Amino acid sequence: MSTNDTVQRLSALIKQHEHDILSVWTGELQAKSFRSDANTSQRHTQQFLALLPTAIAAGGFEDINSRHWDEVRDLLGDISSQRARQGSTPNETATFVFSLKQSLFSMVRRELVQEPQLLADALWAVSTLLDQLGLYVVEVFQKSRDQIIVRQQQELMELSTPVVKLWHDVLALPLIGTLDSARSQVVMESLLEKIVETGAAIAIIDITGVPTVDTLVAQHLMKTIAAARLMGADCIISGIRPQIAQTIVHLGVNLEDVVTKATLADAFVVALGRVGATIHRNNA
Repeated sequence: MSTNDTVQRLSALIKQHEHDILSVWTGELQAKSFRSDANTSQRHTQQFLALLPTAIAAGGFEDINSRHWDEVRDLLGDISSQRARQGSTPNETATFVFSLKQSLFSMVRRELVQEPQLLADALWAVSTLLDQLGLYVVEVFQKSRDQIIVRQQQELMELSTPVVKLWHDVLALPLIGTLDSARSQVVMESLLEKIVETGAAIAIIDITGVPTVDTLVAQHLMKTIAAARLMGADCIISGIRPQIAQTIVHLGVNLEDVVTKATLADAFVVALGRVGATIHRNNA
């Protein structure tokens, strides 16, 4: 029997026995502890089985990337992305597709028991098709989760680089953790945006929470200072501990034209002096 005959027969059988297939499939999902809202799971399985026969009849089962499989791929993509956001695992997500094998195999064996060649072809077609769809689900899931991780990392970097207005014309940027290339870009953008927003004349960059300062970190700091100056703001670096001071000297980093202070408080006093403000202690 030709491949096209197998395709058409398989499509017709799935459409004819959709209710029974759905019942067995749902049972398989429950047996495998597929975590999902009951209504959502039922809707997804019904949508998938409604689309599957048409896609098989029009596009065959050897290539799910053809346009005939667009709706099926879109549905599986939505399911995978949704489960990635909900914190499911790739295995759990792939179970949605792979658990369909049992119900389809049972139906095919029952209906084609008198036609051994067609039975063998149909079983191979089902296995090949569901393997492709299962791998597609895992691929989309992984991409979705990677996007979520990247977005979370960006959000964490933004949260970890707050620019605080300490006084009129004085900003502070406390840095905590490692300052790599990606984060230094966020630091620079955050500081420059705040300078534009407030018109600040002084920006204090506090590196008390930066564990180590190497050549790369020093270069990032100098670039940030240079960019701030182009925007009309001078920078003061605070949090220079003895170990960091020795490292900077050893690296040969030129900080001669940059004011540095041991603490944020010391830097704040200098900044207030530059903007014409003073602090008086009340001894009363």
